[in-house]
Amino acid sequence: MCPLPLPPGVPACSIIDAPPYPARADVPPIVEMNGVTKTYAAGTPREFTAIRDVTFKVEDLANVGQFVCILGPSGCGKSTILRLIAGLSPQFPPTAGEVMVNGHQVAAPGPDRGMVFQDYTCFDNRTVVDNVAFGLECRGVQKKERRAEAMEWIAKVGLNPQKDARKYPHQLSGGMRQRVAIARSLILKPSIILMDEPFGALDPATRHNMQDLLAALWREVQSTVFFITHDVPEAVFLGDRIFIMSNAPGTILHRFFILAPDRPARLMPREPAFLDTVNGIRDILGGLAEGKG
Repeated sequence: MCPLPLPPGVPACSIIDAPPYPARADVPPIVEMNGVTKTYAAGTPREFTAIRDVTFKVEDLANVGQFVCILGPSGCGKSTILRLIAGLSPQFPPTAGEVMVNGHQVAAPGPDRGMVFQDYTCFDNRTVVDNVAFGLECRGVQKKERRAEAMEWIAKVGLNPQKDARKYPHQLSGGMRQRVAIARSLILKPSIILMDEPFGALDPATRHNMQDLLAALWREVQSTVFFITHDVPEAVFLGDRIFIMSNAPGTILHRFFILAPDRPARLMPREPAFLDTVNGIRDILGGLAEGKG
């Protein structure tokens, strides 16, 4: 599963202190947050601070994109971070601090950032092929060209172009609709992919298949992925970098790198290093659930 060879003698899914591949010195960080706070309804009885003083930097690593998984208690502001990067209201703009993408302060949504939600967002009145091609249509790509590219991406996400391309969303299972949503995002080749619990509603077998699919597509597009999940094994399998957030108002308590897995998602739970990493993270989250952070 690894895009590049593992360091010798270090098992997959082990926690390490630094990225296994060097950062590029000639470009700014892909995403950077500096002292970001988001408070809703400030100055009113309903005032609520979702995140406070969130600071991190995700560098552009040589020859490989980063896959950042964000874990933390419910309500700690994980989705707020994603939507701030995306430039989506009402989370955007931040109350304090700055959100930077590729060295520029985020001002609005843009095609360099694609987002995939948990609720299988598709246009109900469009077929699969037209859903996947929607972004290219907005860019003014001619119909023949965009449909041909959409058919390629339908196949890449594991759907059948001949059987599925002309179906409507109501004719698809949840897993199939999520494949359409992923294809619609990746066809635009964004440099940043933001995923908010995209597999949370899937059954375990489908979820494992989608994890393997996403890992393969991520290696192909070499984008930087921010992925929210409550599933610790999923985070350890997919992420090569993990942020653990505090209770609300959320800030980042722990951050570390993980060596990528070397086999499919359904097999990794048999590996001692994988289980050790999962259990260590569960211990941290268990302490947060008890109010210790």
